[in-house]
Amino acid sequence: MTTENKPTYGGQAVLEGVMIRGQRHMAVAVRRPNGAIAIQSRPLSTLFTGTLRQFPLVRGVIVLVETLALGMRALTYSANVSMEDPEADPDDEVEQDELGAGSVALMLTISLLFAIGLFFLLPLFASRPLEGMFGSDLFSNIMEGVIRMVIFLIYIWLIGKMGEINRVFMYHGAEHMTVHAQEHGVPLEIDYIRKYSPAHPRCGTAFLLTVMVVAIVVFAFIPRDPLWWLITSRIIFIPLIAAGAYEIIRLSSRYSSFRLVSLITSPNLMLQKLTTRWPDDDQIEVAVAAMKQALESDQAEELDASQLPTTEETQT
Repeated sequence: MTTENKPTYGGQAVLEGVMIRGQRHMAVAVRRPNGAIAIQSRPLSTLFTGTLRQFPLVRGVIVLVETLALGMRALTYSANVSMEDPEADPDDEVEQDELGAGSVALMLTISLLFAIGLFFLLPLFASRPLEGMFGSDLFSNIMEGVIRMVIFLIYIWLIGKMGEINRVFMYHGAEHMTVHAQEHGVPLEIDYIRKYSPAHPRCGTAFLLTVMVVAIVVFAFIPRDPLWWLITSRIIFIPLIAAGAYEIIRLSSRYSSFRLVSLITSPNLMLQKLTTRWPDDDQIEVAVAAMKQALESDQAEELDASQLPTTEETQT
């Protein structure tokens, strides 16, 4: 099967682990304090795998919600694992606290409010003194976008200085390298995976950078008066911007072999130097465990579906 025809697998780094999002299942693998690897697999909601996922623009919003929701659950699981007793029996199952729908919704709301405030409203108010310069709103809108980009880059740079986050970025690199290996059909073994880059065109960092660029274009021509509309526009257009950014990332990944596309997307890959690190072998091992579990869960479901009786068999 060619790379283009292969089902796409992606993921996220978590505390001492990796989450892989498969076709119908997600899998999280986390290094336990006792050295063993804890693995959790669960089916994806039909919201994330249903027919709405096929519609352009709509799927971008769904992917945004999915990324946040799955990330919250994976982080909770990894946090539970990290708090284990280092002397615990490696064969014991990990005790875990399940997040209810209400808890996930609350955490998503808090995360979104923080992101909107930091990356959309703060740049808006920071650019207010520039209004009216050169007799147009265009300059202040563009400068708002520039301020937003600077805040975004400084934020990523600062969190990368934190010790624990630096290890998460190493797992981020391991996740990307493992996804590369799966896409190219090579054995999921450390020696093969080591040949790939820790940067990947479908990375969430690339998506966020694309969001910032699309936001500059969308907001450039929106009037800055009245103030209530200025603030409201920065909020209500976020789903549209995210949807557009997702379609751009999707297309750029599909046609990444074209030189022009590669040139345009090169800033995305360069930015990932801030959010990925070269992992050690133990971290790649964890990423491989998550990928294998996601693949096995998807294959098991396909096998079960193929063994179901057909309509005619049922009638007889």
